[in-house]
Amino acid sequence: MAHNTRSRAACLVVLLTCLATSLAIAAATDDIAESVSLSSAVCPIVYQLDQSPSSRGYHYSFFGNGFFINEQGYLLTAAHVLETFRDGGQPYILVSRRNGPPVLLQAAIIAWDSEHDVAILHANSNPFASRSNVTFLPLSPEPASPGQSVLALSLHPPKQQNAHTFEIPREDRFSGEVLSYESTKLDKSAPATEIFLLSHPVNLGQSGSPVLSLDSHAVVGLVEGRWLRSNSVSFNHSSPQRSENPGAAVPIRYAIDLLQRESIFWHARGSPSPSSASPAR
Repeated sequence: MAHNTRSRAACLVVLLTCLATSLAIAAATDDIAESVSLSSAVCPIVYQLDQSPSSRGYHYSFFGNGFFINEQGYLLTAAHVLETFRDGGQPYILVSRRNGPPVLLQAAIIAWDSEHDVAILHANSNPFASRSNVTFLPLSPEPASPGQSVLALSLHPPKQQNAHTFEIPREDRFSGEVLSYESTKLDKSAPATEIFLLSHPVNLGQSGSPVLSLDSHAVVGLVEGRWLRSNSVSFNHSSPQRSENPGAAVPIRYAIDLLQRESIFWHARGSPSPSSASPAR
């Protein structure tokens, strides 16, 4: 009788161990899927240099990052990323594909808010209607708070000075926390506006990237630059070295205000339907 009891107990332990292992594998699989989904929403913003591709694809100049906010192909980025295109020139986004190298898509500048340094782009050819490997990120209805854990996610070419489309962009993920809110001028002719500081520094090419809540994976801000002193932000176009200066981000509420003015919908974490103050474009 004692032997049978021990056997049943051993079987139960094995079953519980297998169940725990299965749950751990399932959780890890979900984490990987969520991680891939986050990356698929981010696109480098570039300028096409070649009229026709070479053996390495199209040659391009890299300016920063944007990210999709709905399935109609709308993106958010920092307005200063698009500064080169204000007087002409066609911006492109570099979009990943499931079975092939990334592809360049023309993007139109829809709206621009230099005071808060946010801008809206729209892919001329919607990648959500094709075989592109893309998704969108929800926007947080709640502001980031000091001490909140966040994740900055961005992409950059392996060789920023000699980038080609057949090369898979490299991903940067920097996790940290929100340090504080500060007031600064993001445009010389505009009044001071609010930004929040990050515990990790910002590298070359991260401007316009999403800053996500680590808990909800909803976007709480856009990467702005490095906080160098009490009254200004450096966009850091030229120096790729890391520093002890914290990063700075624009609160997502400024982008939401711009989306509302343009009647463009977005998705909010936990909301069953798109969010907008007025009908979608």
